[in-house]
Amino acid sequence: MTESPTTPMFNEVSQQMYPLSTLYVVATPIGNLGDITLRALHLLGLADAIACEDTRNTAQLMTRYGLSKPLIAAHQHNEREVADKLIARLQAGERIALVSDAGTPAISDPGARIVEAVRAAGLRVLPLPGPSALITALSASGLQDAHFYFAGFLPAKGKQRDTVLAGLRGVAATLVFYEAPHRIVDAVAALTAAFEPTRQIVFARELTKLFEEIHRCDLADAAAWVAADAHREKGEYVVLLQGAPTAIAADDVEADRVLRILMAECSVKQAAALAAQLTGQKKNALYERALLLKADLKAPLD
Repeated sequence: MTESPTTPMFNEVSQQMYPLSTLYVVATPIGNLGDITLRALHLLGLADAIACEDTRNTAQLMTRYGLSKPLIAAHQHNEREVADKLIARLQAGERIALVSDAGTPAISDPGARIVEAVRAAGLRVLPLPGPSALITALSASGLQDAHFYFAGFLPAKGKQRDTVLAGLRGVAATLVFYEAPHRIVDAVAALTAAFEPTRQIVFARELTKLFEEIHRCDLADAAAWVAADAHREKGEYVVLLQGAPTAIAADDVEADRVLRILMAECSVKQAAALAAQLTGQKKNALYERALLLKADLKAPLD
């Protein structure tokens, strides 16, 4: 029988230390099942139980790898309660794996509350790195900003979304968003209204899957690209937007400084109006910036 090329490495992985009473944060494929790591496979087979976002999805994943383990539902609506149960099991000496439906847990997915609770209980948390839609999209984008800013999912409501985007206009780093297919048209319209048409945008759709698509264009052409194919309103998106030009970033820093000074003496509305006169920027955009600054200070809005 011919030895599998992975066998020597799998043997090495199995000989590594996997301490008891530990929560293992395990990244799983975002589409292509071949992207699972050897450490993840070994740990999933070793764990006493698996805490997962959706037990049906994880059961199917485990079956594909020839594995079977007790599954514990751990989603955004029950994280706090589940954390107590997991802590009790960990204190009894078990190994628990934490997974999401796809990718790395706690990155715009459930898991952060559980990790925080386990750590607060004095128990060990070990990450097993692997697939991440965020990093996968960045690596293929070709955008050359020195930094990136992960904004996660934009708010579904238009006014809240516009407020968030107004606050990001001056960020001199690649902006990274997750977006659901049924909201991609509205999201592109909001991005087009909030940012300069010459900024580069990258759509990373259905990453690692059969119909994977990565497209880069000017923001001015983004809506037309989405509209050109009905299939582009299907499949999960990572959307990347080129960071602010240096001049815009500097202008926004100055506008924030002026707004902070004025808000110490005036209402948000008055501060925005005065800042518009002083900086030459649009009053509505400055008002949105002022709301964000006010929220950051945890003060009541005017």
